[in-house]
Amino acid sequence: MNQLWDPAGLYVDDDQTIYVADKLNQRIVAWKAGASNGQVVAGGNGAHQLNQSFDVIIDKERDSLIVSDYTNRRVVRWPLRNGTSEETIISNTDCIGLAMDENGSLYVVDFGKHEVRRYRIGDTKGTVVAGGNGQGNRLDQLSRPWYVFVDRDHSVYVSDWSNHRIMKWEEGAKQGIVVAGGQGQGNSLSQLSQPLGINVDQLGTVYVADFQNHRIMRWPKGATQGSVIVGGNDSGGQSNQLNYPYDLSFDRRGNLYVVDYGNHRVQRFSLE
Repeated sequence: MNQLWDPAGLYVDDDQTIYVADKLNQRIVAWKAGASNGQVVAGGNGAHQLNQSFDVIIDKERDSLIVSDYTNRRVVRWPLRNGTSEETIISNTDCIGLAMDENGSLYVVDFGKHEVRRYRIGDTKGTVVAGGNGQGNRLDQLSRPWYVFVDRDHSVYVSDWSNHRIMKWEEGAKQGIVVAGGQGQGNSLSQLSQPLGINVDQLGTVYVADFQNHRIMRWPKGATQGSVIVGGNDSGGQSNQLNYPYDLSFDRRGNLYVVDYGNHRVQRFSLE
């Protein structure tokens, strides 16, 4: 079990185990640090279980996986140990990206409604925390959002895919702030092209999988342009190239992991 087919979302656990949403194989695969083979930890038995999963996260308190089951229009919970069946926890959502804060609140990107909702424990309706004002490019709108990151202050960062920008919505805000891109679609250092996965460090530096530009960008807090830290040298399969990067994450040691979608692989990079 050493292959992926159009992998999408990624989660790296504290022990450097990598969980990958293996989208077209309709499963979640876990790869332990140093392993040459992965193991299926959710799905893998047909589209009724998982059908185009774009993201996966770990709920440590409940020792389970949470998966966005996009085509089945739901978010599911899967036991991490001996999990054989899923539990639907949110229905009727065009869910893509997922995140969880330290209180156990779940954040779900609804691609079709152009919004992010927060679901507190036991809540099935959720509260809009970003977007929710129709599709558009105003600061209070999103257009086809994909992935989400939540920081310690409960600020929500969203990859605003069709607007080629990353938006930050502080807790309780009525509109967002552009923190990366927002200068139209392009490949200059001030632009993004259909951004997907995002991660934010404690300094507020934003890391972006710049999908169409085949690069990972780093945008310091308050910067009007970013720098390329991986890729950006055309699409390709070399170790220093990316082919439509989808998602990214860091481990505790600061290693960067990138889902290299077009190459059906996950790459790890040591950043200086």
